[in-house]
Amino acid sequence: MYLDEILAAQKRGEVRGIASVCSAHPYVLKQTIKTFERPLIEATCNQVNQFGGYTGMTPGDFARFVQGIAGEVGLPFENIILGGDHLGPSVWQNEPAEIAMGKADALIHDYVKAGFVKIHLDCSMRLADDPPGALDVAISAERAARLARIAEKAGNANLRYVIGTEVPVPGGAVDGGGCVHVTKVEDAQKTIEITRQAFYKAGLHSAWERVMAIVVQPGVEFGDDFVLPYQPEAARALSLFIETLPFIYEAHSTDYQTPQALRGLVQDHFAILKVGPALTFAFREGVFALAMMENELFRPHERSNIISLLDEIMVQKPEHWVKHYQGDEEEKAFKRKYSLSDRIRYYWAEPVIQQAVGKMLRNLAQKPIPAALVKQFAPDLFSFPTEMGGLTPENILLAKIRNTLDVYAQACNP
Repeated sequence: MYLDEILAAQKRGEVRGIASVCSAHPYVLKQTIKTFERPLIEATCNQVNQFGGYTGMTPGDFARFVQGIAGEVGLPFENIILGGDHLGPSVWQNEPAEIAMGKADALIHDYVKAGFVKIHLDCSMRLADDPPGALDVAISAERAARLARIAEKAGNANLRYVIGTEVPVPGGAVDGGGCVHVTKVEDAQKTIEITRQAFYKAGLHSAWERVMAIVVQPGVEFGDDFVLPYQPEAARALSLFIETLPFIYEAHSTDYQTPQALRGLVQDHFAILKVGPALTFAFREGVFALAMMENELFRPHERSNIISLLDEIMVQKPEHWVKHYQGDEEEKAFKRKYSLSDRIRYYWAEPVIQQAVGKMLRNLAQKPIPAALVKQFAPDLFSFPTEMGGLTPENILLAKIRNTLDVYAQACNP
């Protein structure tokens, strides 16, 4: 099991980790599978669940989707590690505990049956009939153990568990750091011990031996227009604490960190690096760059007008961004395009957007893209290796994503 190799290497003192790509975007997944020999691809409970999630895919659908892309790329599907992120009752927080946890049971069962082996158990959220205030950690642990029992009964001996939930505000932070605090050692210790007790009480001794990581907050975050960089000194105590235990850390929201910061995270035992919005942001950069080239090469009535069309759809269907973007109308319009939180990622699957992207790609495939336009609108790709097929429109999109993934590959490998 490749995840075990990462854990063992960390305990030997090696600076080794793994990127956890949390996305359902086909271009992101295609380039992920091209970049890593043993890619870790994750789906969240709101992306993919037994009711379809916002992607419209069940766990089985998602597994088949990834398998199909792997077949196109030529990577054996068994090389891919599928993970489930924040698996628990999060999607059903507004429902009573009995109902929400029943749906979470089915969620876990379906993920495991579909072949997901890295399971992040997250029952930290308050449900509709829970007492006011933050949920007691003992209740969260009991619910996590309940879900682990469901997973174990589903019959996959390769399951590896992640516990804990020190994650940012959904959708990214609003300010530049007031809501972000490095997890205290005593809180991490409490989470581990109370969860262990809950597992043992449920008779899940074997499952506990396969808990490999705990989610904590190392102090990294991003929002619309800021990135909080990793500060090793602030996480020093947390880093030292895990060295005495058979676990590693999982760090969420590592998007947009520098190469040095990512390497520092892995060195300090935050060996599982979650990334998602930065990859779809890179895809968006590629689309916008191609749209600018299209504007230079084609007459107005021939163009896809993808940039303006995207904004029209986002305004018509604001549910994916309206709670996340603050400011006046001009500020919101800017954020819809360029926010690092990248809420635009929820709109690429819209049929009218897919049609427009297809039209743009077909337009630009009619003739070679002039080097001058690449230099102007995608200068980071001007020296694109010719052995990778040249700067076709699709390769420009994939190369934008590859540039982001390469930073993770370098940070995670010796």
